[in-house]
Amino acid sequence: MDSNQLFEQTKPIKLFFMAAVPGTLGMLAGSLYGLLEGIFVGQILGETAFAALNLAFPFVFINFSLADLIGVGSSVPISISLGQKKSKEADNFFTCACIMIIAAGVMMGTLLYLGAPVFIGMLGAEGELKDLAVSYMRVYALFSPVTTLIFAMDNYWKICGRIRGSMYLNIFMSILSALFIFLGLVVFRLGLVGSALGNCLSLSICVVLAAAPFLRGKETLRFRRPAFSISLIRRVITTGMPTFLNNVAGRLTSIIMNRVLILLGGAGAVAVYGVLMYVGDFIQMILYGVCDSLQPAIGYNWGAGNLKRVKEIGKYCFIGSGVVSLFSFLASFFFPETITGLFIHSEGTAATAASAAALVIFSFTFITRWFGFSAQSFLIAINKSFPATILSLSNALIVPVALILLFWPLGLTGLWLNFPVTSLIIALLALFLLKKGLGERKYRELKRRV
Repeated sequence: MDSNQLFEQTKPIKLFFMAAVPGTLGMLAGSLYGLLEGIFVGQILGETAFAALNLAFPFVFINFSLADLIGVGSSVPISISLGQKKSKEADNFFTCACIMIIAAGVMMGTLLYLGAPVFIGMLGAEGELKDLAVSYMRVYALFSPVTTLIFAMDNYWKICGRIRGSMYLNIFMSILSALFIFLGLVVFRLGLVGSALGNCLSLSICVVLAAAPFLRGKETLRFRRPAFSISLIRRVITTGMPTFLNNVAGRLTSIIMNRVLILLGGAGAVAVYGVLMYVGDFIQMILYGVCDSLQPAIGYNWGAGNLKRVKEIGKYCFIGSGVVSLFSFLASFFFPETITGLFIHSEGTAATAASAAALVIFSFTFITRWFGFSAQSFLIAINKSFPATILSLSNALIVPVALILLFWPLGLTGLWLNFPVTSLIIALLALFLLKKGLGERKYRELKRRV
């Protein structure tokens, strides 16, 4: 379906099933490669390699987050420009954003490759644990200029109405990643380097496939001679900043947590934390699929001045996220041993028992996390970057770091309690920001501006 017709005329409930459901399935499939990597490494290489993976991945994720900043930061103005029937402006945002992602990939890749020993050493890792983490990070650094494009391309496909195509591409990427990671670990026996190499190769192949329709010039968005400006760069960065800060601040918190975990419990505690992070990230990617798939429609109608439709579409974003979170809570609360066993292969060990107990506490995070996440996504879609940034920073850094200090006397249990308490505080803050920003008076004022 033409993207204009999809966003303007399709009933919100039908749009939800046409956009959010395949978008969620696509993100679910796309997130499987990370989950499978954790499972393969934990089962095949053991606890030390799994801990090294979790020490290095926050830095890798920060690199990807910079590309996501540009991808999300350009997608919102692109959608608004298309809603305003300004196709040339949308094309220029698209072209400039792709160039910015490649340049950022080169810069960050160089920094990560050269700085890997220093970054991992700052966490207190030594010996084999440090060597494994450094080698893993350096593989991702080498592929950075190419692999980082995949996150933005997924957004651009959805803007062009290729929602099912995005889903199929993510499914293919997960299958290819699982195959290549398995080959690297089992067939070629390259250890943790083989896992990183397999994943990077699959991402690179999918980047080429994702870019092909745009290179042929037959999509809604087309490459054109770029016209960079300070206002364009500022708008992209400002719009994408909440998502970026959420991702980066979250990983900075993970780095702080890893440092504390090494002090309190060594590699075993880091492995337990890794289980929680894999479960949390997997569910968050599903939530991201629900909200991210509806963002172009919300942004398009915001640009077109159809504020009633913005509200209606946003409602289904919250409902879908709530349903996902409810099932996530039930699965984590009632089946912690089963989930833990996917990553830690030695049944009956202290690490297994500790992970299962931590996961039960962590499960309460899902009861409220969906609301704060949906609110942030909705605020970004309607170009309200400042409240979204407040929500993002509070969720990813300010509140959890403050709670680390508050719960310090509780030891490791205090660290696990950090997650549900943070989620509850953020949900209350999100409710306040939504009520303040989306009152009827605000809608009337914003309608006059549009």
